Amino acid sequence: METKLKPVDTSVWRKKPLAAYEADMKKSELKRVLTRWSLTSLGIGAVIGGGVFVLTGIAANEWAGPALALAFVMAGVACAFAALCYAEFASILPVEGSAYAYSYGTVGEIFAWLIGWNLILEYMMGATTVAVSWSGYFEKLLHLVGINPPIWLMNDPVTAQEKAEKLRAAGENIPDFSFAVNLPAFLIVWCVTYVLVKGIKEAASTNNAIVILKVATVIFVIVAGAFYVDAANWTPFIPEPVIDKGGQQHYGFNGIVTAAGIVFFAYIGFDAVSTQAGEAINPKKDVPFAIIASLIICTVLYILVSLVLTGMVKYDALDLKAPVAQAFADQGLTWAVYLITIAAIAGLTSVMLVMMLGQTRIFLGMAKDGLLPKNLFASIHPTFKTPWKSTILVGAIVSIVAALTPIDKVSELCSSGTLLAFAMICGAVWLLRVREPNLERPYKTPALPLVATLGILANLYLMYNLRTDTKISFLIWCSLGLVVYFLYSRKHSHLNKPEDHL
Repeated sequence: METKLKPVDTSVWRKKPLAAYEADMKKSELKRVLTRWSLTSLGIGAVIGGGVFVLTGIAANEWAGPALALAFVMAGVACAFAALCYAEFASILPVEGSAYAYSYGTVGEIFAWLIGWNLILEYMMGATTVAVSWSGYFEKLLHLVGINPPIWLMNDPVTAQEKAEKLRAAGENIPDFSFAVNLPAFLIVWCVTYVLVKGIKEAASTNNAIVILKVATVIFVIVAGAFYVDAANWTPFIPEPVIDKGGQQHYGFNGIVTAAGIVFFAYIGFDAVSTQAGEAINPKKDVPFAIIASLIICTVLYILVSLVLTGMVKYDALDLKAPVAQAFADQGLTWAVYLITIAAIAGLTSVMLVMMLGQTRIFLGMAKDGLLPKNLFASIHPTFKTPWKSTILVGAIVSIVAALTPIDKVSELCSSGTLLAFAMICGAVWLLRVREPNLERPYKTPALPLVATLGILANLYLMYNLRTDTKISFLIWCSLGLVVYFLYSRKHSHLNKPEDHL
């Protein structure tokens, strides 16, 4: 008897059958080597880094004042709603692809594509931002040991010229240069790329060692810094609102909300745990645990660090580039500055590692569905069992952009893509609960209607309060993504193949 093919759904709202995810898991060539605590460590590795060592200075100095702790609470709560929803999805669909994969099975292809496209902002551009921050701390370490490399070797062309002009204006003799490159940022990205190509077990082991160092350092900052806190620096806890020339409010409630949108970049690593589901030993139980555990641990540490930091130094005197190290330098604790700078370098390295790792797994999930070229993005190395071509491509793009581009506001652009993805996930898990009430759920989000609603509203609210030019840039990026989808991805989707619909 001849098998009758089901008609092909050509709608942009078509969904990937849940049975197809199960088939993907069985065919996966990735090694399942990650334990519950390895996954939690990956989450902490992605989260603790730029938020503590870089963004705290900007957010407190320019936007929130001592109320930076409230900004971290606000961002953490918005993340918590999304994390609970992520955890339920991860227990149902323990596959690589994160929010992209979850949306494809519930909301539809066009939404899944847009989320996957926006996750590029989160992971790849996030890694680029961190690489530039890493270079800044590395340069600070070189200065601490008496090495002063030329400006043109440590900065992108635009930043190098700006720094040279400032130094010349201050009376320093800076020679002219026609070429500049951020060499440290370029090289560290390729070091991370090498580790990622070599294998997930090696990457996890490297990350675990770094996580132990930087968590110990963060705890040191909290405990040691507490002895130098002056409660007078917390007054007023919420500074009076100030309106700048562009009409933007600094301080006050709106300033705290803006600061929350800025430091939100510091939280975007926890969802990287879900991208590693394909390499977890027991993904249905361990991935939800790791998502929630890493977020709770990091939120508590962030709040404590922000209170100590704004207690050690008056908020308007905080250094914008290396606030934690500078706070201890102001207290005459030079030895602590060395420790914090080294820990920052290590911490930012692990953030890069997890972000680039997450990006390649997002690409892998999209390529398996036909939305990206499979021979490039889903090619698994026969020995290392990693998506090596994709990893090298990501390394090449991140290293070149980090070496040649001045990146000052890109963290907000990264946050905008993440905030939309989080809001979508909150809606998608609720939608799936209604459509598939009998589906096995090893982990169920408590009070889902309330959690999902608050998650959608909180993330969209933070997104709305980002700067206007950030929102415009985000709309341009989304438009470019739609062009790619309609020109390539929709035509090559595996859902176009009748044999997949038997």
